[in-house]
Amino acid sequence: MGDNKIGFALVGLKTEQFATLEDYYTPKAKTELKTGLEFKFNKEQKVIAVYVTTIFEQKKKAFLKLQVSCHFNISDDSFDRYCDDLKIIFPKGFITHITMISISSVRGVLHAKTEGTEFNKYLLPTLDVTKMVEEDIEFDIK
Repeated sequence: MGDNKIGFALVGLKTEQFATLEDYYTPKAKTELKTGLEFKFNKEQKVIAVYVTTIFEQKKKAFLKLQVSCHFNISDDSFDRYCDDLKIIFPKGFITHITMISISSVRGVLHAKTEGTEFNKYLLPTLDVTKMVEEDIEFDIK
């Protein structure tokens, strides 16, 4: 499928969910962080979206939840190179790259949404995206 260079542009950023649940928050309690990834593809618009969900928990109850989606337009040349009549396959390296961009965006949204609150001390740490994205991503497009 050619080289791994894919032409793309970030065309959208959306806060899908944001909630703080103060009833489940204790300032000194141990905090756990859960992260999740989801990928969606719109064939007509040639846009791949990365949905990043972060949940800060104490005692297995969420007190801060954020989901952000980043939308990337794929160039026509790249779309044609990686797509056939039935599916499109995005290489792991490309998916890792746009996931890193998305996680950095989540970090900024988290700061902006919590600025001036006691929740602003919760930062999204650096994450090893190579362990989060383990393989190429394939979408059926028939």
